[in-house]
Amino acid sequence: MITALALGCLDRAERRAEQIGEAIPPAPGPLDVPPSARDAVSLQEGFAPIVSRVSAAVVNVSSVRFVRPPSPERVPFFSNPFFREFFGMNGDGRGAQDGQPPGPLVQREQSLGSGVIVSRDGHVITNAHVVQGAREVRVAVRGRQEMKATIVGVDAKTDVAVLKLDGGEFAFAPFGDSDAVRVGDIALAIGNPFGIGQTVTQGIISAVGRGNMGIVDYEDFLQTDAAINPGNSGGALVNMAGELIGINTAILARGAQGNQGIGFAVPSKLARAVMDQITERGRVIRGALGVAIQDVSPALAEALGLPSDTHGAVVSDVSEGSAADKAGLRRGDVIVALRGEHLTDGRDLRMRIAETKPGTQVDLRVLRDGRSVELTATLDELPEPEQEAPTPAPTPTGALGIEIAPLSDDLRRRFEIPADVKGALVVGLSPGSPAARAGLVPGDVVLEANRKPVASPEQLKQEVDATGNRPVLLLSWREGRTRFVLVER
Repeated sequence: MITALALGCLDRAERRAEQIGEAIPPAPGPLDVPPSARDAVSLQEGFAPIVSRVSAAVVNVSSVRFVRPPSPERVPFFSNPFFREFFGMNGDGRGAQDGQPPGPLVQREQSLGSGVIVSRDGHVITNAHVVQGAREVRVAVRGRQEMKATIVGVDAKTDVAVLKLDGGEFAFAPFGDSDAVRVGDIALAIGNPFGIGQTVTQGIISAVGRGNMGIVDYEDFLQTDAAINPGNSGGALVNMAGELIGINTAILARGAQGNQGIGFAVPSKLARAVMDQITERGRVIRGALGVAIQDVSPALAEALGLPSDTHGAVVSDVSEGSAADKAGLRRGDVIVALRGEHLTDGRDLRMRIAETKPGTQVDLRVLRDGRSVELTATLDELPEPEQEAPTPAPTPTGALGIEIAPLSDDLRRRFEIPADVKGALVVGLSPGSPAARAGLVPGDVVLEANRKPVASPEQLKQEVDATGNRPVLLLSWREGRTRFVLVER
C-alpha cells in the first residue's frame, strides 16, 4: 500500500526557455549567495557550499483549514441503537457517558510542510495538499519574521501549488534541468520534517520517470533514497550545482511512519511548467483526447492478436463527441505512436496529451485488427473539476461557549436544512458551557437572538455581546421544529 505524505505532478509541452530568475549574485546582507557550488564540493567541506547556497530559499509553510468530520447524526448506522450505545450516544444526540453534546461539526486542521522560493520577487512552489482549502497560509523565511502568503493557484492533479510573498527581494533557488538527471546522481533533500526545523538529507537518484503509483493523476516522478519524512512535502531536491531538480512530494511507506528509502519528487521542469500556467492563466489548461486507456501487457497483446512486445495504450472506451470519437478511434484500438514518437505505455500517452494545448492537431498511429492505421485528432480541453469552497471558520460567541458558521448552500445540503430556514449554524460547543447546558447541539440553526432575527454569525455575536451578563433568549431550529432556548450565564 502506498502512503502519500505529499503528492505528485505534470507537463512537458513547449515552455519558456528563459529562467524565472538567475541565482542571486554575491552581495552583502541576507541575500548573499556563495558562487560556484559545484567546484566547492570536496571531501573536506562535504555538501556545505551547496546547502549554504540553497537553504535560504527553502521555507517552512503552515496552513489552517476547517474541515467537517462525519456527523453521527448523518451516518445511517448511527440510527441503530446498538451502534449508538457502542459509540456512547443516547437518543437525543448527546454523549451517553458525560451528558455533553457530540463534538463540533467543523474542526480546525493545521498542516505543516515546506516550500521553495523560485523567483526574486517571492514566488514559492509547494505541494497542493499542504495549502489546498486553507483559509490562511504563513511562511517562515530564514532571517525574516513569519509572513502571510497568498495562494496564487493550486493544481491538485500534480499536487503543485504556487504561493506569493510580498516584502522586497528574496533569495531563491535556480531551476536545474530535471530531464538531464541520471540514475545514480547525488541529490540533497532540504525541508522541514516533522516540523523540527530545516533539515538536509543526502542520497542518490534511484529512478526517473516513475509513474503508475496511484498518488496523483499525472505522475513522472524522480525517485530518491534521500530521507524524506512528513513535513518535507514541498521542499527542495537539489543537484550538486545547487540547482532545483525536484519538489519533494511523496514516500512509499507501507504502513511505516517515516522514510523507507523510497521517496518521490516532482521534476522541476514539470513543476515549473505548472507554475508558469498558474501565474499566467490562473490555472493549468490541458489537452484531452476523450478515451479510457490501459497499458498493453504481454497477455493483453496476445489476446488482441499482437506481438507480446507491443508497447502503447489500449483504448477501452471512447467518449461520444470527443476528439477521439471525431478522429475515428474505436474500443480495442492500440495507440502505439503520437506525433511520430513511439509510446511506452498508457501513462506516457496521458502525459503527452495533457501537456499539449487544446485545439492542437495530433497524429496517432493505431494498431487495429492486425493492421496499422493513421488517424488525426484535434484535442479538446480537459474540463476542470469543480472546486469545493473552503469551509468557513466558526465564529465564537464568547461567554456562551458556542461556535457558529454561516448557513451556506453546502451546509444546507449536508445537513438537509431547507432553503426557507434563515440563521446561523451551531458547529461546536465547549463542554459544560452555558449553551451546552441549555440544550443546544451541533446542527441546530439559531434563527433569533432576544427576539431579533439572526442573519449571520457576526450578527448573533453582536447581539450576545450587547446582552452583557443577562440571559440570552434564542430561537433555534432542529429537524423541522423551532423552540426557544434560554441561555443563562
